[in-house]
Amino acid sequence: MKTKLLYLFTFTLFTNTFMFSKNNDKTKPNIVFIFSDDAGYADFGFQGSKEMKTPNLDQLASEGMKFKQAYVTAAVCGPSRAGLITGKYQQRFGYEENNVPGYMSNCALEGDEMGLPLNQKTMGDYMKDLGYKTAYFGKWHLGNADKYHPNKRGFDYFYGFRGGARSYYEYNESNPNSYHENWLEKNFKEYGESKKYFTDVLADDAIRYIEENKEGPFFVFLAFNAVHAPMHPDHPDLNEFPNLEGNRKKLAAMNLSMDRAIGRLTNKISELGLDDNTIIIYTNDNGGPSDQNASNNAPLSGSKANHLEGGIRVPFLVKWPGVTKEKSEYDYPVSTLDLLPTFINAGGGDAKSVKEFDGVDLHPYISGQNIEQPHKALYWKKENRAAIRQGDWKLLRYPDRPAELFNIKNDIAELNNLAYQYPDKVRDMFKDLFEWELTLDRPLWQLKRMYEGAAMERMDKYRKQVINK
Repeated sequence: MKTKLLYLFTFTLFTNTFMFSKNNDKTKPNIVFIFSDDAGYADFGFQGSKEMKTPNLDQLASEGMKFKQAYVTAAVCGPSRAGLITGKYQQRFGYEENNVPGYMSNCALEGDEMGLPLNQKTMGDYMKDLGYKTAYFGKWHLGNADKYHPNKRGFDYFYGFRGGARSYYEYNESNPNSYHENWLEKNFKEYGESKKYFTDVLADDAIRYIEENKEGPFFVFLAFNAVHAPMHPDHPDLNEFPNLEGNRKKLAAMNLSMDRAIGRLTNKISELGLDDNTIIIYTNDNGGPSDQNASNNAPLSGSKANHLEGGIRVPFLVKWPGVTKEKSEYDYPVSTLDLLPTFINAGGGDAKSVKEFDGVDLHPYISGQNIEQPHKALYWKKENRAAIRQGDWKLLRYPDRPAELFNIKNDIAELNNLAYQYPDKVRDMFKDLFEWELTLDRPLWQLKRMYEGAAMERMDKYRKQVINK
């Protein structure tokens, strides 16, 4: 009798524990993270554009919170992703602010051996550990070799390409592909091409995945390559912009295609009744490269690949049921470093247990529980170039001229250099920047020096454009 009672007690305890675990999983919010590529800061309706048509992202902004001072960790694609996906400044593990692979000097790692170091845990790893089904769609750009593949970095499912840019159309004899990493893949296998427009293909597969995993919890990372070059619009969308020309017209069409794809995804979440338990985030990987895709970063100076605001400040939206309010705004600086700690805590984990995180959980800040600024300082570094932001002050260090100091609150376009008026502030921030650099690893790869000169010329060009306006 005692044995039967013991067995019954044990079985009941196990069943209750299992059911609690399953129920607990069901209360975890689904997370859909949408990441675009090379978009201009001003190229959205919710950012004030009168040229672009982005009704679905505008709707997301009205349903949630817009962040007015959101930053990435790098001004170019790959390093920005490395910081985001690890929750750490990518320079801490030698991932200098240079894309992989690229126009490199002799370095420790070259070609396809360049990638996100295998000793770094990713967003996929952390969310999978918390019981999430994890999926990655789109552009990877964190290493071409098999060992860096998303399926080996915490993501159960992958559909996209490993490289940094690819055609939006089907590859065929008239549109050949010269780079293996730009073929589409489905779960680590060659998958061929689709006859549909690539932006739509990604949304289709993400929607299918959500439908199949609607019981959740799921973590979906949707990394569009839109609106990165090549400038390949879905041609019918060009008709929506009769007053635009050239690459600006193509960009507008590509932006509209992406917005429509995002709308189909968010509508599907609503149709499935998942609205109340799904966090949706949208942001971009770096500033718009105006000379490549005609993007507009106004009122910011600079562009992709430099540390002026136009290179590192990005559009950023969060819709979090029960946390963010409709049509709300957040005005303190935040970073994409903050997303991973936020996701971990939202999923029932403890981000504070990961001591090396450089980001913070945004929940207490955006919910109003904590009225302080999330960060005392934010940092950027690319070889000799670097920047630090502390409060409203930002210092930029260059290889070819003295450091510059700006008050971002009063001078968002960074046109009024205050370095000579506040030498003590320059000295203190320069020292703080260097102390941060002492915590970093040596770069695993670096660009040829000639490209640094081109980067400075590009920065000056797009600062002058803001002055001329």
